[in-house]
Amino acid sequence: MRTSFTTQDSLSRRQLIAGGTAAVAAALVLPRLAGAAEAKPNSVFDGVRIGATTYSYRGYATSAEDTLKALLGSGLSECELKAEPIQAFTGIGAKNPTDAQREEQLAKCRELRRMYNDAGVTIHLHKLGFGSSDEQIEFSFMVAEALGCVGITMERNDAAAKKLAPFAAKHKIWVGMHNHTGNCPALDKPDPILEAGEYIGFNFDVGHYVAGTKGLSPVPVIEKYHDRMVSLHIKDRTGDGKNLAFGQGTTPLKEILQLIRREKWAFPCDIELEYAVPKDSDPVKEVARSVQYCKAALA
Repeated sequence: MRTSFTTQDSLSRRQLIAGGTAAVAAALVLPRLAGAAEAKPNSVFDGVRIGATTYSYRGYATSAEDTLKALLGSGLSECELKAEPIQAFTGIGAKNPTDAQREEQLAKCRELRRMYNDAGVTIHLHKLGFGSSDEQIEFSFMVAEALGCVGITMERNDAAAKKLAPFAAKHKIWVGMHNHTGNCPALDKPDPILEAGEYIGFNFDVGHYVAGTKGLSPVPVIEKYHDRMVSLHIKDRTGDGKNLAFGQGTTPLKEILQLIRREKWAFPCDIELEYAVPKDSDPVKEVARSVQYCKAALA
């Protein structure tokens, strides 16, 4: 069994690729601070990697540039990047692209990576989707490589896991299966989806697990499958399904974060904002509040 990706694995995928367009774009979105070092965030707290899925900024930031601004405004140095900003920046999504157009799109992905990296943000995962054909699946993994991702996330699908496993092994790129309330990883037996291949793992949503199990702790699941955790989605939910600000629900977020620190596990914990944003606030501020909660939990 392959163990979970390490920090070194992640760093090996973060080689910067030259691209003048991306450098200009990065300069436009960086905050106006005194020096470049000050402009770059660091959301790794005592060894625990805190990021966000950019779904958190839905309806607020749609372009790649605005999404980067939002991440920087929340104080984050890494993310799971959803489809919309990738497609807006690269043009991916047009029907029946030619080989030349595919190459142009991959070049734009490398520019996008450079823009984010120059600003101090790593794209550790993308959620662009795979399509149905082998060519489309192959291209999704090529996009991951161009963006510097260690994995691709998708909704849990056991049949898809079997189909994707050979591609994942070829590229050494993880596929993280995301659970909702009704399809959580099995705890009473080995989860069969992992038998599909060594690069099939979990994008484990701890809040959905609490809601779906009527209040059970996700800690035993993390302990059991830590070597197949591609990432966590962290949010605070209750056993009766409420989505609340961090620290107000019953999801044991502090215990989870401290467990990851204690065990020195390298998978990222991505904040997913799902509770209603207060009228006097916005998603950037609310994600920033969640970041500070995580920082305090690890102080």
